Amino acid sequence: MSGRPIKRSLTLRGHRTSVSLEEPFWRAFREIAKSEGKAINELAAEIDESRGLDSGLATAIRLYVLDFYVTRAP
Repeated sequence: MSGRPIKRSLTLRGHRTSVSLEEPFWRAFREIAKSEGKAINELAAEIDESRGLDSGLATAIRLYVLDFYVTRAP
């Protein structure tokens, strides 16, 4: 498994953007979106709206994924 980030395109509120995340984060992000009954673009838009200006979207997604699994850990 490569630790190199993979760039993928997302559409946030009608605007295309690209985000670079490592494959395990992409996988986890897709799983979270599915478990919440949301499209990945919808969840990314929600994260984008709630993040501060001091962090980029990729960082905000990584932190969201981390928080999701930490707060739901047994």
